[in-house]
Amino acid sequence: MSMDLSPRTGPDAPAPRRRRNWPAILVLGLVVVAGVVIVSKFLTSAVDYYCNVDEVGARDGCDADRRIRLQGTVDEGSVTHDGSATEFTISFNGATMPVHYDGEPGGIFKECIPVVVLGEIRDGVLQGDEIEVKHSDEYVAENDENLAAADAQAESECASVST
Repeated sequence: MSMDLSPRTGPDAPAPRRRRNWPAILVLGLVVVAGVVIVSKFLTSAVDYYCNVDEVGARDGCDADRRIRLQGTVDEGSVTHDGSATEFTISFNGATMPVHYDGEPGGIFKECIPVVVLGEIRDGVLQGDEIEVKHSDEYVAENDENLAAADAQAESECASVST
């Protein structure tokens, strides 16, 4: 008895097995992993809390171990430039924070005005990488109380120093 080894055709023939395209599956997996990493990095770095100087360590989100936007008034007589960096102190409600900023703040930056400094606190010094001096209308509308308090604080601190 001999076996018929010729290929079958017709309705009872098994479907041909398809080979998996492993390189394409691997590339797709890598793209998905890279996308998740990029989105999670973006979402974690996009969260910067606005805090006043007196809220560091006291309010949730105003921890010294994260990036924050710290609001305060530039103290009179505190601004020094050493060529490549600017150092000054900012105060709010009796609390003071030294700031180190690489570069020249520029714009309308000067003593006795409210500023917002973006950066990280290291060894008790805010290492700022961005300084916002002029507030937009949107910021004023959303945070009217904070801005009014900062303006009043700046006026009282600078008036007491100059008298």
